[in-house]
Amino acid sequence: MVNNINDLKFLGRWEYEVDVEDETLRAFMNLKPYIVPKTNGRYQNRRFGRRNMPIIERLIGRLMTPGHYGGKHKFTSYYASGEYHKVLKILIKTFEIIEKETKQNPIKVLTKAIENAAPREEITNIEMGGARYPKAVDISPLRRIDLAIRHIVWGAYHGSRNKKDMASALAKEIINAYKNSIESFAIQKKLELERLASSSR
Repeated sequence: MVNNINDLKFLGRWEYEVDVEDETLRAFMNLKPYIVPKTNGRYQNRRFGRRNMPIIERLIGRLMTPGHYGGKHKFTSYYASGEYHKVLKILIKTFEIIEKETKQNPIKVLTKAIENAAPREEITNIEMGGARYPKAVDISPLRRIDLAIRHIVWGAYHGSRNKKDMASALAKEIINAYKNSIESFAIQKKLELERLASSSR
């Protein structure tokens, strides 16, 4: 029996005691202990409500609705079923693979992967005199996390096409992002966004 809420572990297995090194992301990466992180959308109608959602729940939500990339849908009916339990089983297997390969807490690995994959700049279009010009802008912390999670999931779906199961592909993408490896799709997208922003200054 747990006497202190801070002693709760994800599914009773993995601790939430993780330090977020990036100070700009610390307040927006919710690592409050939950046995099963599911808030049932209670924050969706609040401004900046996503900052109160557990980071694991945000990853699960993106896995259920990954969207499309390059005009082509990158999900299957099974993975993107919208069924929380199916995606949770994939995430559990992913965490088991991460723990086995890195010998570390998978929540810590995921958190560091998101930090490494979070871009700092992107491009927006500014209209002046009827013409549009690209302009480099800083990205808010909340959007930085959203983009990092989106790119990690996209990378996992790319890696799971006819090669390996989704859990293995997601684990590989998270581990590569954790190591800040150029093999990570999320790291590649981050560098691409920052390079385009730098050229538009």
